[in-house]
Amino acid sequence: MVQAYVLIQTEVGKSSSVAQSIRDIKGVVATDEVTGPYDIIAKLEAVSVEELGSLVLAKVQEVSGITRTLTCTVVHA
Repeated sequence: MVQAYVLIQTEVGKSSSVAQSIRDIKGVVATDEVTGPYDIIAKLEAVSVEELGSLVLAKVQEVSGITRTLTCTVVHA
């Protein structure tokens, strides 16, 4: 199992709706709204790095209201 944290910036006032949309995506384990340079941190799990990449590119980044993401792959769990 491959895990990653995705740091997400959203349009102003969109963090709650974006977090809810991301929560509904298969492979997303958790989402937290945070303060600082990012608005949401999401934890994702996939069976391979390739599947993780597809999850981020084809599912998470397609959510309306997201302006930028940064994916941090877990190396030691």
